[in-house]
Amino acid sequence: MDNEKKTSRPEAFVQFVLRLCQNDKGAAAALRRADNPATEYQSWEYLAGFNIDLENPFERIPYATIAAAISRAKAENNGSAGIGKALALSYDDKSASDQAKARLRRLLACDSVTEVCRILRPIFGLIDSKTTVTLDYAKLLNQLLWFNHDNNRIKAVWATDFYRHTAKEESKEVFA
Repeated sequence: MDNEKKTSRPEAFVQFVLRLCQNDKGAAAALRRADNPATEYQSWEYLAGFNIDLENPFERIPYATIAAAISRAKAENNGSAGIGKALALSYDDKSASDQAKARLRRLLACDSVTEVCRILRPIFGLIDSKTTVTLDYAKLLNQLLWFNHDNNRIKAVWATDFYRHTAKEESKEVFA
């Protein structure tokens, strides 16, 4: 019996993008533009190199979004933070928590993976500028790939991740 864990396609893609960005500045630059519809085509060479179906927007757009997020963040490895937790950590004081909740509500109001990917773009920038956490890009990519099939469950995971973290922070303040 083989005890090695089989790497999922999203995990393999994240590792592929991490290596590519660390070793090829031109590729990293092209991938940074992958989440913009006007410049996305510049990343297609690299997406197609990973056998991403460029004609299928439900596959292409999530992969392009995650590739752009990794290259912009200059991530060195795949992290462990979910999008909800990372969003909650982006707002460190109590007065900003309403802004965090508004961003979460906007994300949860999305009806399609295309809309989610569009809304995630500024959230990634916020997370990169306000926190030191690294997202679990592979998990998020997997969620995006399944979003059109099971969006209520995925939204519930994001909300749970967000509110679980904010509840921990509030309980620390109460008992401090």
